[in-house]
Amino acid sequence: MSAPERIPSRSVTTAELLTEGELTVRGRIREASNAVLLCDVSYEGREASCVYKPVAGERPLWDFPDGTLAQREVAAFEVSEATGWGLVPTTVLREGPYGEGMCQLWIEPSGEAGGAELLGLVDAEEPGEGWKAVGLAEVGEGRTALLVHADDERLRRLAVLDAVINNADRKGGHLLPAPGGLLYGIDHGVTFNAENKLRTLLWGWAGEKLTPEAVQVLERLRDALGGTLGGRLAELITETEVDATRARVSALLGSGRHPEPSGEWPAIPWPPV
Repeated sequence: MSAPERIPSRSVTTAELLTEGELTVRGRIREASNAVLLCDVSYEGREASCVYKPVAGERPLWDFPDGTLAQREVAAFEVSEATGWGLVPTTVLREGPYGEGMCQLWIEPSGEAGGAELLGLVDAEEPGEGWKAVGLAEVGEGRTALLVHADDERLRRLAVLDAVINNADRKGGHLLPAPGGLLYGIDHGVTFNAENKLRTLLWGWAGEKLTPEAVQVLERLRDALGGTLGGRLAELITETEVDATRARVSALLGSGRHPEPSGEWPAIPWPPV
């Protein structure tokens, strides 16, 4: 009599793991302005580390509705997935030990510690080869230096994503280079405002033509925002904010260029890292 056939167990997706898994809080990340908890999550034999940001731990902001930052983080992930670039770690909205919140897969940075090798300050008027100028920054004792970021295609994609989601806080510490040449952006709670609030360190391509790849991605986003993606975003942000997202995509396609600082809002977040 032959042995019974062994049926392989079902593969658990990362989204399922984060949504359905049991969360065990390991500690709090103290540097964050809002409550950010490092957790273990396990589900059907799969385990991972993740970040859990409960809505109850969000600090009120004057220009964003209270209790909406977690939903905006999830919305940023949804748009990132629609681009096909995979720039935001898997992010879901779920119940946790301290109520509803955002749960995001933990990304262990590679040797480029916290994106430090993607940013720099130089005592020069022009950036060196392989770098893009952002602007002058005060470095103490009345001295200034040129703030630069790498002329890196991964960063350029992220700059396009930030323009679409209207990211008001793209700092250096929100860049996570990962093994395999991947780059992720995190901390997307202050996004999707209906007013122009783009603040970023990635102004190096301001006014330059979008790459053909970016144009194709934006065309796909335009179509997706009229269908499934638009419906998904409407569950997370207001209809006015969804309409503003559509308008930003149309404006980018209309100009064919990376946006430039408006002059109506501080262009660079503070502190920049």
